[in-house]
Amino acid sequence: MDAFLDGWAAHGTPLLSARDLIEGRFLVVGVDENVTRPSGCSIDALVNRLEGIHETLGVGLLDHAPVWYREVGEVRMVTRETFRELARAGSVGPDTRVFDTSLTRIAEFRAGGLERPAQESWHGKVFFREGAAALGVRPAPG
Repeated sequence: MDAFLDGWAAHGTPLLSARDLIEGRFLVVGVDENVTRPSGCSIDALVNRLEGIHETLGVGLLDHAPVWYREVGEVRMVTRETFRELARAGSVGPDTRVFDTSLTRIAEFRAGGLERPAQESWHGKVFFREGAAALGVRPAPG
C-alpha cells in the first residue's frame, strides 16, 4: 500500500496522501485535497489496488456490509442482520461503540468519528430508531 501511495497521482500530479491501519482491521487512506484533488481515475486506481490486496491476501478492504462494534474491549464483526438481532435481544444498544466505515473526511476521523456510540452514527438510525428519535436524531428515510 505504501508503494502505491508513494506513486499515486491524479493526471500525472502526485497526491499528498497517507494511510494508517487502525485496530489491525481498518485501513484509513487520506488525501490532502488542498494540494491536489484526486480524480475519478486516481480513485479507481486506489480501489483497484485495494481489490488486488483482497485477492492476494484474502482480506476484504472495501466491504461496508458488516457491522463492526466493540464488546468488552474486543472488536467484533457481524452481519447487519445479526447486529439487528443483538439489538432486539438487548445485547447491544445505542451506547454500544461501533465503527463507522462510511467516513469520507479525515476531519470526521480525527474527531473520533470512526469509533463512537451507535446513537451518534448511522447505526443508531438503522438499528435503534426509537432511541434515536428520543435523542432528537432523525431516522433515515425508508
